Amino acid sequence: MKINIITLGCSKNTVDSENLAGKLKAQGHTVCFDGQPDQNFDAIIVNTCGFIGDAKEESINTILQQASLPGHPRLIVCGCLVERYKDELAKEIPEVDVWYGVHEWEQIASDLKDLKDPKDLKALTRPLSTPSHYAYLKIAEGCNRSCSYCAIPLIRGAHRSRPMEELVAEAKQLVAEGVKELIVISQDTTYYGLDLYRRRALGELLNRLAEESGAPWIRLHYTYPSSFPEDAIDAIAHHPNICNYIDIPLQHINSRILGSMQRGIDREGTLRLLQTFRAKLPDAAIRTTLIVGYPGETEEEFEELKQFVREARFDRMGCFAYSPEEGTPAEHLGDPVPEEEKQRRVSELMAIQEEISLEKNQARVGKVYRCIVDRREGDYIVARTEYDSPEVDDEVLVRQTQASIRPGDFVNIRITQAMENDLIGSLLPSWRNGRQP
Repeated sequence: MKINIITLGCSKNTVDSENLAGKLKAQGHTVCFDGQPDQNFDAIIVNTCGFIGDAKEESINTILQQASLPGHPRLIVCGCLVERYKDELAKEIPEVDVWYGVHEWEQIASDLKDLKDPKDLKALTRPLSTPSHYAYLKIAEGCNRSCSYCAIPLIRGAHRSRPMEELVAEAKQLVAEGVKELIVISQDTTYYGLDLYRRRALGELLNRLAEESGAPWIRLHYTYPSSFPEDAIDAIAHHPNICNYIDIPLQHINSRILGSMQRGIDREGTLRLLQTFRAKLPDAAIRTTLIVGYPGETEEEFEELKQFVREARFDRMGCFAYSPEEGTPAEHLGDPVPEEEKQRRVSELMAIQEEISLEKNQARVGKVYRCIVDRREGDYIVARTEYDSPEVDDEVLVRQTQASIRPGDFVNIRITQAMENDLIGSLLPSWRNGRQP
């Protein structure tokens, strides 16, 4: 069969789709990611997201769009949205042939072709849906946190760490196949090891990945502020191939709201953690996400959040408007902040961050950075510094027609111009191999 996989949502879903593609390819199917309708697929698999309202809407619209394609290819829908709303979806969208939740990847493969021993497929390398020079390394599944607004534990279940030896072996294999950047992910990377080793083992894992994988860059995502393992900070500081980058969704700064969110940390604890980051990793880029319009958030509490953003001066920041989720602890709080007010708060907060981002980028002008090339666009190469993760952070644009420069190359770039969310630069004469300038 010729199968198209469409992945929605976060990087954890991306890894799920890639692992499924590996199983299907082992059966002899031809698999592509996000293919065009005119490619005449025999089957389409939509891997959905059900995290927040906008993600649910996108998932449903995508399902309906695929269901309307001519030729009526077999339509398979799986993932987070199905895990939560399978019965309702099946009733409302009868055009879908079959529905699967987040724990039924083997069943999908088995239904598309009977397997003698599905367990044999677990050792196969997964095909990447990302560009070939970077890949996500998912170190755990599920989440043991009880954040009041979040439905992920309801969808994905309890936290389940993957054995360290398995992760190191996968990392080595990915690097052997040409991956230059490993992006460490899970629902909560800082919880890694507590279930399997009875201790937080993220620092140890980072040390082993840095020393054994051969990856030029390793990047850490989805950390959690409460009980942050300081040996993970030490690992970042110690190993030059671990990027000076921490992704840590803080969600808010007001202690009352953090308490209601059940985040396990208050304002003072958050500020102490940020001070630790800045002291031990003075050159690191810190990326965070915040939620506005949480039930009962007053104007004074929002002003406190704005002042926090001004003072913390995050390198990268995203902001989301709260949306109530069925079955979460916050559901009983209702949704008292009007949608227009939520969007106003999002806009105000992001405007502050844009000013900070511009100032920080202007400070980079004249400096030289080792960058990884992501792609070519016309006469430009598009690259990233170690302070920027793919798809969500800033890019560096360089006018360059040399065909010898390809995605995955490391190059040395001098920054010549700065904007709020992007940089412009020029290659150094000694750009080759992108050794640390």
